[in-house]
Amino acid sequence: MTVREILKMGDPRLLRVAEPVREFGTAELDALIADMFDTMHAANGAGLAAPQIGVNLQLVIYGFKDNQRYPEAPPVPETVLINPVLTPLSEEMDEQFEGCLSVPGLRGVVARYTQLHYEGVDQHGEPIVRDAEGFHARVVQHEVDHLLGILYPMRITDFSRFGYTSVMFPELDPDDDE
Repeated sequence: MTVREILKMGDPRLLRVAEPVREFGTAELDALIADMFDTMHAANGAGLAAPQIGVNLQLVIYGFKDNQRYPEAPPVPETVLINPVLTPLSEEMDEQFEGCLSVPGLRGVVARYTQLHYEGVDQHGEPIVRDAEGFHARVVQHEVDHLLGILYPMRITDFSRFGYTSVMFPELDPDDDE
């Protein structure tokens, strides 16, 4: 399929609240999802939201067996999640560094719920109902934030823990774009 351009922070399209997907199992939706996976894989991303490629729909993809940008992260199941609803399973939160393909070369500490229940549908309109914890829960929250027009720097509370990946984590790929 096609690797699409990933919008960068500052583009006003990233600040919109995405519209629900209303039609499932279409050739257009399948092509969009294929392009999103191609784009995510080309950028070594852990996930990607449709708004990041300029498509204002409630659609996120994520998942990997291993990821060079997050070498310590456990595998996350490859998932297409449409029209998601997230519910924290506890009030416990964890602070970890995050990056974003729309905020290239930077990372910052963001607090996220450690345990999460999420629901939505796949590209065929079939229900997805899962509980997630740890990095899996973090990835889902990060991607769904994009559907609400929220980029991770908007969640940072301590900017002393925000900076360039190449400076803070030189052991990671110097061409890191998330």
